[in-house]
Amino acid sequence: MDDNSNDINQSMVNPVQVQKFLSGVNYPVSKEDLIRKAKEEGADENVIKTLEDIQQEEFNSPADVSEAIGKIE
Repeated sequence: MDDNSNDINQSMVNPVQVQKFLSGVNYPVSKEDLIRKAKEEGADENVIKTLEDIQQEEFNSPADVSEAIGKIE
């Protein structure tokens, strides 16, 4: 029996992993600026993809980012 149940969300990262790359961000901030900051901080493909998958375009706090990540389907 193969355990492929995690394959679908394999690229998803949790909010804590994402926040590591967003240190020093001045809020409010756009999704585009979050992605730019994460890239500057050396975020991997999975972190960048997670940020790109967020539906929200503006964030007022790190909590907003974490909440938006939790809503990704």
